[in-house]
Amino acid sequence: MSLINDWRDKAYDPNADKGNLQRFWQDYFLKEKDIYSQLLKEPDKEVRGTVADLADKYGISVLEMTGFLDGINDSLVTANDLEAMTEDSEVSLGFDKEKLFRNMVDAKADWLYGLEEWSDIYTPEERDRLIRDQKKSHTVVREGKKIGRNDPCPCGSGKKYKNCCGKNI
Repeated sequence: MSLINDWRDKAYDPNADKGNLQRFWQDYFLKEKDIYSQLLKEPDKEVRGTVADLADKYGISVLEMTGFLDGINDSLVTANDLEAMTEDSEVSLGFDKEKLFRNMVDAKADWLYGLEEWSDIYTPEERDRLIRDQKKSHTVVREGKKIGRNDPCPCGSGKKYKNCCGKNI
């Protein structure tokens, strides 16, 4: 079994005790926050190493490092092959700053996009704009064709709309 499958089995186990799973995620999020704080202090420096070496560097388990890599992978300049990853796989944490920030907003991870280290990268105005733009990018307004009162009812009854679903409007 691969590391990523081991991580997903543990982190998303539908049979796990809810309290234990909640404690697991709380602990993980604190560690994740610490790693991002360190990475954001030198955002243009590409951190490289094996999965095991990076786990040692950040003081977490190999499984937790796998989870971190799973979370950051979409924000990396060059994505890591998570499915084939082993403890000895060479990985990169070289991230695209804007993409990382937007993905944090998209994940509703305010504890991450609210880190004070972002203030050395973006001004408050730039952060507000990125947050606003990212939230807007998922806003979808759909307007269907208006149903006329004498049109057939869309429920499929065969009656006119005014005599069916539109009767009480």
